[in-house]
Amino acid sequence: MLVPACAGILLVACGGSAPAPTATSGGSSAAPTAGGEVNLYTTREPALVQPLLDAFTASSGIKVNTVLLKDGLLERLGAEGERSVADVLMVVDTGNMLDLVEAGHTRPLKSEVLEAAIPAHLRGADGQWFAMSLRDRVLYADKDLDLESFHYEDLADPQWKGRVCIRSGQHPYNTSLFAAMVAHHGVEATETWLRGVKANLARKAAGGDRDVARDILAGICDIGIANAYYVGQMKNAEPGSEQRRWGEAIKVIRPTFDVEGGGTHVNISAAALARHAPNRDNAVALMEYLVSDAAQSLYARANYEYPVKAGVELDPVVASFGPLEVDPLPLTEVVANRRTASELVDKVGFDN
Repeated sequence: MLVPACAGILLVACGGSAPAPTATSGGSSAAPTAGGEVNLYTTREPALVQPLLDAFTASSGIKVNTVLLKDGLLERLGAEGERSVADVLMVVDTGNMLDLVEAGHTRPLKSEVLEAAIPAHLRGADGQWFAMSLRDRVLYADKDLDLESFHYEDLADPQWKGRVCIRSGQHPYNTSLFAAMVAHHGVEATETWLRGVKANLARKAAGGDRDVARDILAGICDIGIANAYYVGQMKNAEPGSEQRRWGEAIKVIRPTFDVEGGGTHVNISAAALARHAPNRDNAVALMEYLVSDAAQSLYARANYEYPVKAGVELDPVVASFGPLEVDPLPLTEVVANRRTASELVDKVGFDN
């Protein structure tokens, strides 16, 4: 049984063991151990993930022991090595997940349930990781602005000079978007684009995504880039509250890349089977539950994130944004360009 996070776990040096065998699962959920448990290491906010875990336990009888790690997940897994009790690893951001894969902390999983629910470009080709929900990077616009569609490339159009708000270019939400721009258009074109976006900023690139809505309400800017799920939080906030006023001041447009077949950029929350998972069957059961209709509905209604599985009912606010056409660019290609994107942010002085 997992000891409490505050008590710690025995730390051991990473060993040079042979690769773990591939775990497999058939077309139905893996059979859980009666009265068993599963150990989850996650960087996700407790309030966002706990409703899903409670529902899983209620439906399966499997206890979820959760270790919440805001920082240091890679280091902890490295220190624990083969003695790690982690069964499932759950993080936000494709880059964070692929860091775990590259460090050897995951093991391949063949699951017909996961493969049927999750499009190929939103999971590892070798079954090392699987997206569980989507976070689309959208345009917040003044609700009275005569604007119905938008390309990410338009952010650099001089017509928006002094009218754009955005958080730091070095934040993972933005480096991911900028990395996708590199993948679509190349380094030189992306550098030119970033310089154009910086020239259009109404204020220094800083703050958080909700601050974009706040500053649109204040008249500081007219448009900005931010994650869609924050709008669900703001528009469903207490009537008359500050956040509700921010949400009511904006409308959401889902931009696309201005390329053939281009779609809306998304980041993900993702899960993987831990390399040394002691409760492998229960780990697979949890991961497969997370793409069930019930769990995906919870993602949509409780977190305002977009379900990775098609056909799940959305929160009315999220549904009002219209259909989400996810950019088909494989997320692995996005992650491959994130260092370049970060270097470009510094090169153009985006955050200065």
